[in-house]
Amino acid sequence: MLRVVSTLPALRPLLAGSTLLLNARPLLRSRLTRRPFRAVSSSTASPSSSSSGARDFGGVDFGDERLLRCAAAGRAPLRVAVLVSGGVDSSVALRLLHAAGHRCTAFYLKIWFQEDFRNFWSECPWDDDLKYAQAVCDKIDVPLEVVHLSDEYWNHVVSHIINEYRSGRTPNPDVLCNTRIKFGAFLEAIENLGFDYIASGHYAHVVHPSPDDVEGPSVLQLSKDKVKDQTYFLSHLSQTQLRRLLFPLGCITKDEVRRLAAQMDLPNQDRKDSQGICFLGKVKFSEFVERQIGEMEGVLLEAETGDYLGTHRGFWFYTIGQRQGLRLPGGPWYVVEKGVQNNVVFVSRNYYSLDKRRRTFRVGSLNWFSNSGPTNNEQLKCKLFFELIGSQQSTPAVIMVLLKDGNPMC
Repeated sequence: MLRVVSTLPALRPLLAGSTLLLNARPLLRSRLTRRPFRAVSSSTASPSSSSSGARDFGGVDFGDERLLRCAAAGRAPLRVAVLVSGGVDSSVALRLLHAAGHRCTAFYLKIWFQEDFRNFWSECPWDDDLKYAQAVCDKIDVPLEVVHLSDEYWNHVVSHIINEYRSGRTPNPDVLCNTRIKFGAFLEAIENLGFDYIASGHYAHVVHPSPDDVEGPSVLQLSKDKVKDQTYFLSHLSQTQLRRLLFPLGCITKDEVRRLAAQMDLPNQDRKDSQGICFLGKVKFSEFVERQIGEMEGVLLEAETGDYLGTHRGFWFYTIGQRQGLRLPGGPWYVVEKGVQNNVVFVSRNYYSLDKRRRTFRVGSLNWFSNSGPTNNEQLKCKLFFELIGSQQSTPAVIMVLLKDGNPMC
């Protein structure tokens, strides 16, 4: 049976076991009429016990020290809220924690905007995900809760994304979602339900201090699978958030996860990994941008000569380095600059020439897991993403601090 909870302030009484019907309230999204939201009591959403001694999950050898370590088996039984999506990764994470003897409750976060995109699809986009999540939970008798976070996601993630595109920047929705929703609004929603940790199927590893070291930091580390590693998408988490997290897949690779899924006979073992932006489903991002910002014709200019090459729909449809969708002859052409004030997009055919290589990058909005951050000229390692070949690597780097607390440093 599915139960529904929400982080909306008006739904706080749900955590005490009452059932209520919400009145409509205004949304930031225009043109939409808010339908009343009926929430079913979540009084049973307190941590539920999976059989504490059950470690047999389909004949898989749980004697692997890595599985024991990342599933925190030595500290069982913990009360763990496990985020599930219906995919293979989160399902294997749930099964590992359950097999380790923890008391697990699964949570599915619903952030779809059906009303916004009802003309784009004919079926419920999250129905299959939820069915798979329910089937995985049913096999081990773990309760599944559905948490509606559409409003929170819009207010704290999507609105920010739209504003960034209007400003000519290309944000990463996954970084915001992890910080503000999965381990932000959701953590708030369950803070009084007695869970020790929140777990998910991310490929990352968190090393927590010993129980005696109350001042020690929790450290985010790379996962064993360096290709699938997702520490970048978790890079803006605070210490308060990190201290509450478990990532059971941080000690194994994607191939091992697939093998475990087959050995566990998971109903979703053959599902493909999800692609694209989570809240849009089958909707193309360009369609979403067009709906939210609109179109405005501008000119395409060659960066080196200033020659007129054609027109475009609006600078917010393009990102630096983009090649596809320009529809210009004599290419390949790449977007190299955007004129936000006059709606001009500059393109070049020499984007990857040797003289365009850069060894210096100016970055901001950094989140240092240590209190003070690095010192000037400190040797670090920088993770680089290569979208062209679909991989990533770390390379030595030197940091030069230009501003600290808003004050120039050099």
